[in-house]
Amino acid sequence: MMAEIKAGSVGIMGGTFDPIHYGHLVAAEAAREAFSLDSIIFVPAGIPPHKDEKEVTPARHRYLMTLLAIMSNPYFQISRVDLDRGRVTYTVDTLTDLRKELPPDANMYFITGADAILEILSWKEPERVLSMAEFIAVTRPGYGLDRLSKALGPLYEEFQDRIHILEVPPVGISSTDIRRRLAEGRSIRYLVPETVLTYINNQGLYGVKGER
Repeated sequence: MMAEIKAGSVGIMGGTFDPIHYGHLVAAEAAREAFSLDSIIFVPAGIPPHKDEKEVTPARHRYLMTLLAIMSNPYFQISRVDLDRGRVTYTVDTLTDLRKELPPDANMYFITGADAILEILSWKEPERVLSMAEFIAVTRPGYGLDRLSKALGPLYEEFQDRIHILEVPPVGISSTDIRRRLAEGRSIRYLVPETVLTYINNQGLYGVKGER
């Protein structure tokens, strides 16, 4: 559950989190520190619009793994707003519903990868999304703003003061690679928090047989 949040700056990190890993956590903490955010809300996706629902681990497992991963950080929280919607969810839906739960004067910062923002024109209601929250584009060092300006065109000109680049040292971890490693019987230790690893082992997720 999401605790009451006082007015301030709030980071929002949405994702399938299948499973959540240290790359997500490093990016979230880097954003919190760089932009002086008062809290980060992790929002596990319910039914992602870009993925086949049958290929995604059941929501209850992804929610609990995310909760276990963040519980040691007092600045991190979790919201079920997308999970409880019961239908395909878009970023505009996430921001609209969170806006209702946050204080009116709280500033929202949506944290995502820079490559995802390059595709924002294909999102549902991109202008509204950019008007509702500022964006923190997490990227590797040396990533130029020119790529964003070329990809977004007039939209970038209108909202460039709401799009921020955050350079984070590359972690080299992906949920896809973690699932592949588990399917191949390889270790994922030090790629995910120990609590998440224990949960995966106990629940037998991703075809795990025995400890990984």
